[in-house]
Amino acid sequence: MIVRMQPLHTFAAGVLADVIRRQPASPARTAFAWSVAAGPAMARAATVEARNGILLVTPKDARWSREVERASATILARVQALLGSDEVTSLRICVKP
Repeated sequence: MIVRMQPLHTFAAGVLADVIRRQPASPARTAFAWSVAAGPAMARAATVEARNGILLVTPKDARWSREVERASATILARVQALLGSDEVTSLRICVKP
């Protein structure tokens, strides 16, 4: 019998994604996926909403808007890993009026 070791962080991420995907779509589920994908500081600095496959991110100010823009490809990939690439196809940054 061969036992293969898998790094904990890869196993945990897969389990977390599986648990999240089993939940019904909701604003809370989207916000949780956002907080995991973006990290705690950025998660607090912006609100999110999923609409028609687009993750709408509204940063609190211009500084956070730049940070979200810089990290948008990474964040989108992480959110897609958590929610599914069919549920979130793109990320759009919305500027407050």
